[in-house]
Amino acid sequence: MPESRPAPPPPRRTRRLAVIVLLLLAAAVATWLVFKPGGQQPQKGGRGLAGAAAGAMALPVPVRTAQAGTQNIDIVLRALGTVTAYNTVTVRSRVDGELIRVAFDEGQYIKAGDLLAQIDPRPFEVALAQAQGQQQQNQALLANARRDLQRYQTLFKQDSIARQQLDTQAALVRQYEGTQKIDQAAVDNAKLQLGYTRISAPIGGRLGLRRVDPGNLVSTGDTDGLVVITQTQPISVVFSLPETQLPEVLEQVRAGRTLTVQAYDRTDTKAIASGQLETIDNQIDVATGTVKLKARFDNADELLFPNQFVNVRLLVQTRDDATVIPTAAVQQGSAGAFVFLLRDDSTVDVRQVQLGAINGDRVAVNEGLVPGDRVVVEGTDRLRTGAKVNVVTDDTAIPATPGEALGAGSPARAGQAATKAP
Repeated sequence: MPESRPAPPPPRRTRRLAVIVLLLLAAAVATWLVFKPGGQQPQKGGRGLAGAAAGAMALPVPVRTAQAGTQNIDIVLRALGTVTAYNTVTVRSRVDGELIRVAFDEGQYIKAGDLLAQIDPRPFEVALAQAQGQQQQNQALLANARRDLQRYQTLFKQDSIARQQLDTQAALVRQYEGTQKIDQAAVDNAKLQLGYTRISAPIGGRLGLRRVDPGNLVSTGDTDGLVVITQTQPISVVFSLPETQLPEVLEQVRAGRTLTVQAYDRTDTKAIASGQLETIDNQIDVATGTVKLKARFDNADELLFPNQFVNVRLLVQTRDDATVIPTAAVQQGSAGAFVFLLRDDSTVDVRQVQLGAINGDRVAVNEGLVPGDRVVVEGTDRLRTGAKVNVVTDDTAIPATPGEALGAGSPARAGQAATKAP
């Protein structure tokens, strides 16, 4: 059998492969010449973007600091409350009749016992006269029966009448005496109904809008009533606190201390009124885990309005000589709250702190700092342990971009400023 051999490649294909290999080699050589180590090409035009970024990272970070101080700090508990009137009465008529007079103005402040309205009294005056006439008639019968009883008693002693006749007359006297009591009750009831025609204020307070006009017939079954009276002086505010805050409040209450409560508007910026904690509810709401409290306000200027929502601040106690820092200096991490503490060599260190009560823009530090320590309050987003800082003492804005110069407004200016910075 003859030996088989592969056929040689065509000449054109061989030349094409050789050209491709030469082109690849030429591209590799050109790339090496352009990007070879020590080349001068990347140095044209300055340090370059990477060099500028590295230089910016090496610059001191501008920050603003504050010093931990000592002051008395108030422990204030905040809550949302509702203004609640101590007494609210819907004035209704206790008799049926025509309303002939309204003696109040809408929104007027009245006192207990002031006349509010008048119902036509004539039907009740007639009923009273009728009851009094019936009473007088029965009084005459009673008087006559008593005189007859006295005569029968005399005749019985003379053995002129039977015992049965005397007992019958005595029973008749007792009957008329019972009728006399019924008549007196009827007279008193007629007088009471007549008195109900004058509708007076059961409590003092501010009147609402009038619901019935003169000339209308009113009855005891009217659910809307004539007007609503709401007591506004004093007034209360009911609010709720979490059950975790209840022990510190109970501790002060059981010690006999009077706790101050302030009511603020919806924006929680303007104080409306100041009062005192009056009472604490006797149980915790299991659905919400909160307990209700009631505060009392004199409300002399009537700035608190019934059913108004207010922000409540309960002053539990005042802690003397507490170490405080601005709340802006506090950062939160996986290990809890911490601050950046400024060292003497213009570097910062991460310091874990245990916080206490917050009062406005200040927060108490129970552990971790002492008065006199300086903490970073602005520029903390670029700091780490051992970072070099430049403390800014004027009103210059701290830039938010790493490497940006103070007051710079664009990345281009930030890069130039970082290049020129010492």
